[in-house]
Amino acid sequence: MNLVFRYRVKSLTGLLNQQARKVNLVWNFCNDRQKDALRFNRRWHTGFDLINLTTGCSKELGLHSGTINDVCQQYAKSRKQSNKPYLRYRGRKSLGWVPLKGRELKREGNAFRFAGNTFRVFYSRPLPEGKIVDGTNFSRDRRGNWFLNIVLELAAPPTRLLVRQVGIDLGLHDLAKLTTGKPIAAPNFYREAEPALAIAQRANKKRRVQAIHARTANRRHDFLHKLSTRLVREFDHIVVGNVNAAGLAKTSMAKSVLDAGWSTLRTQLAYKAVKHGAIFEEVDERFTTQICSNCENPIQIRSPRGEPRGIADLGIREWQCSDCGAIHDRDLNAAINILRRGRATLVAGISVL
Repeated sequence: MNLVFRYRVKSLTGLLNQQARKVNLVWNFCNDRQKDALRFNRRWHTGFDLINLTTGCSKELGLHSGTINDVCQQYAKSRKQSNKPYLRYRGRKSLGWVPLKGRELKREGNAFRFAGNTFRVFYSRPLPEGKIVDGTNFSRDRRGNWFLNIVLELAAPPTRLLVRQVGIDLGLHDLAKLTTGKPIAAPNFYREAEPALAIAQRANKKRRVQAIHARTANRRHDFLHKLSTRLVREFDHIVVGNVNAAGLAKTSMAKSVLDAGWSTLRTQLAYKAVKHGAIFEEVDERFTTQICSNCENPIQIRSPRGEPRGIADLGIREWQCSDCGAIHDRDLNAAINILRRGRATLVAGISVL
């Protein structure tokens, strides 16, 4: 099991800025060589080919050879994953990134040593004992702050017994509705920041705008981290619907969908479930709103405004099943159906996340 521990760097940030520019040079060199291969109808370069082409430039660039090798391998991997003949060039607008080999990073108390330099960090949480593996890197955010992302190989904990199970229906009015009946209200951090953001944008205060966006993102991540940690500690089997956040982000609900952070929450639940020995599943949520969780009848659902179908009927929060007469809360009914599908998947032996 690999986990990433993130620490903010508080020394040698100027050196990291220089190295990030040189990393961009290596990346752009790989992109040029790929275009040459396309122009002359040659075989496309693999990561090892690019490593051979960049051999000997470590001393001239002032970069560690492991960093150059990682850039070449990541370029080839990204090109293959994106299924494109070549990728974008990295320039000033690209976020800073300096990869390194895991074996090259050494612990030095609460600091870390790499390539003859000691990087002091804000040691916000202890780093467990374990092997530091490849994938470790320095990264810079849009405000210019540098972070050290350490990928640590740890032993996976034993899977817990499935005693407590929960289905989660993600939404906008309530961020989530649990099968326990407890709703989790949407915090709406972006909506709260909109008045201050509008004032800063009209005044053309770019740094103030960046600060507001960064604070909003930090508040959202903090809330989702605390929520996901509480869920994986409280429940042994967590089932979530695979709501299409990217598709809904293209509709008129885009601001609310992006502010909710559904994808981030599911990602956090997935890796934290592994960390705590729980089981996490994403299941198809289609028709979970329209199927009666009591009699499992998907037909002849009636409500004062008709059947709760699609985006147009999001206002229908309660409906009654014409077969068994059960009255359902829309979100709670969907959460129960989601949990039922997760149980069926688990019993059938289909691999889960």
